[in-house]
Amino acid sequence: MSEDKLEQIFQMQEQLNRRIGVDLNNLSPEEQTKWVLNYTRALTQETSELVDSVPWKWWAKYQELDLQNARVEVVDLFHFLVSLAQVLGMTAEDVFQSYVKKNEVNHRRQDSGYSAKDAGDSKHI
Repeated sequence: MSEDKLEQIFQMQEQLNRRIGVDLNNLSPEEQTKWVLNYTRALTQETSELVDSVPWKWWAKYQELDLQNARVEVVDLFHFLVSLAQVLGMTAEDVFQSYVKKNEVNHRRQDSGYSAKDAGDSKHI
């Protein structure tokens, strides 16, 4: 029987974090806050590196799309995103179920024209 790939990614990330010296289990609220900020900052940096992989400088003619590096940056983002989910106590199954529910909300928003903000439409996730 094949193991769920998202579950495998979560296990691999936990192993990598432990190897680095980061144990995201049983964090105090202060440690949780610290790691949410650490991973959010890392995501911001990796997003900047992804932006630098595409020719966004309209005034510079020398730029080209670096597709290979862009793909690597997406994977880097995923590493930090999984770690962030783990800091928040989310499992692969939690992420999947929340994704499914949020995806349904997004489709309903599109069906309705998303003409008004409804802060409560995601409270059930």
